[in-house]
Amino acid sequence: MTRTMHLTGDAAADELLASDANALLLGMLLDQQFPMERAFQGPAIIAERLGRLDVAEIAGMDPEAFTELCSRTPAVHRFPASMAQRIQSVCRVLVDEWGGSAASLFDAPTGAELKKRISSLPGFGDQKSKIMVALLAKQWGIAPTGWRQAAGDYSLDGFRSVADVVDDASLQKVRETKKAAKAAAKASE
Repeated sequence: MTRTMHLTGDAAADELLASDANALLLGMLLDQQFPMERAFQGPAIIAERLGRLDVAEIAGMDPEAFTELCSRTPAVHRFPASMAQRIQSVCRVLVDEWGGSAASLFDAPTGAELKKRISSLPGFGDQKSKIMVALLAKQWGIAPTGWRQAAGDYSLDGFRSVADVVDDASLQKVRETKKAAKAAAKASE
């Protein structure tokens, strides 16, 4: 299946996200306290520095060497050391439990099971897991029975998260929605 993604503003990075389940999962992992486009470029940066995106290689790397790789300019994340540890942890789970393939992890019989699998990964809390389920359904066509319930409000039409970003205009609408939500949360404090 050919799919197109528009999450980074970089054609090669978006192509990797559209074609490699491991890249998409690691991009979502990095989407935290960091601009979305830069977070989702992280897997392409790692792939460029290693010559490919290989979760078994990442899982087995010396932690200091992988942290150094993630810290080079441009850094893979705003917090390169802590995210390097988290990336390696997720890669170890993929290797140990899913044959090195996020696609295997995503092949769940129900939305609830898919969310449960994603939530079990290091760095994936409830909200991020819901967004990942919505992203898989809306942009990758991985929509097991019950995915909408598992994704909650992120399954709805609109501009709530990265799952709804399909072009520059939708990216701006997602940013506006997030900004409004932050302002509302701050006002209620």
